Amino acid sequence: MQTLLADRPITVIRPLDHLNAATCGEFQRQLTTAIAAPGVVTVLVDFGEVTFIDSAGLMALVSGLKQAKKMGRRFSICSVSAGIRMVLELSQLDRVFEIFENVDSFEAENSCFS
Repeated sequence: MQTLLADRPITVIRPLDHLNAATCGEFQRQLTTAIAAPGVVTVLVDFGEVTFIDSAGLMALVSGLKQAKKMGRRFSICSVSAGIRMVLELSQLDRVFEIFENVDSFEAENSCFS
């Protein structure tokens, strides 16, 4: 986890390699902790290092989104590879998540809010 933009409470989570049944428990804990942290307004999940996601990983992501909405937090994802984007599209989750090209595009689009 890394906090970006010191003047704004944005937490970036960078999962690695595979998000599957074996790894989604730790990912879910990171999401839960980040979303529930005092003062956090936005959680951004950077998929730049993720090469594979299965249904367990998708469920962890959806669970994080639900928790964020319940707590009034913003939840976005970025740096989604073509393969993972295809999984999101097939499951129609690309319509549910706010998806950015990368962290820089997220920051650029949101710099007007600082």
